[in-house]
Amino acid sequence: MFERTLPIGTVVRLKNAKKRLMIIGYCKYKMGDNETIYDYAGCGYPEGFISPEATALFDHDQIERIYALGFQNETRFAFEEKLREAIEQVKPFEEA
Repeated sequence: MFERTLPIGTVVRLKNAKKRLMIIGYCKYKMGDNETIYDYAGCGYPEGFISPEATALFDHDQIERIYALGFQNETRFAFEEKLREAIEQVKPFEEA
């Protein structure tokens, strides 16, 4: 599913979008839809989190441009490995 996961705090722009988003979470459901899991949750940049209703859910393949990567260190790399394992269990039949 992922070539790699992008760290929390990464600023991206989605295809056909004008507004930038900052990644604030992983593997999220849309309220009322417990079947579709999105790769990322994001908030508007530079405003930051305003409310759950203003949070965007999107998949890795929707990202057109990465403007800045979030903080990375050993803790984040260890978390990424666990996240990849969890994603494989949740989305086992989807192609990368």
